[in-house]
Amino acid sequence: MLIDTVSQKEISTIAALATGQSAIIHRVIGNSLGCSRLRELGLTNGTAIRLLRQAPFGGPMVFELRGYQLCLRPSEARLVEINNAFPVT
Repeated sequence: MLIDTVSQKEISTIAALATGQSAIIHRVIGNSLGCSRLRELGLTNGTAIRLLRQAPFGGPMVFELRGYQLCLRPSEARLVEINNAFPVT
């Protein structure tokens, strides 16, 4: 039996990151085709990710991970859980 030891209080999503803030991905929520596509794009457990910028009025978010930049809708970003976030440097 696999037990998830990360408490719910520590888990957020990449949609909550501030510009310039980094985090480590915990998991992608769900099993839909969209979630599978996010995993194929490299959003997997243990991957470092950083928010580079976000368009105004809740527009797309640009992230850096695995040496490339990826633009996601905020609704997609809310599917990617993180278990810790690092301060803006």
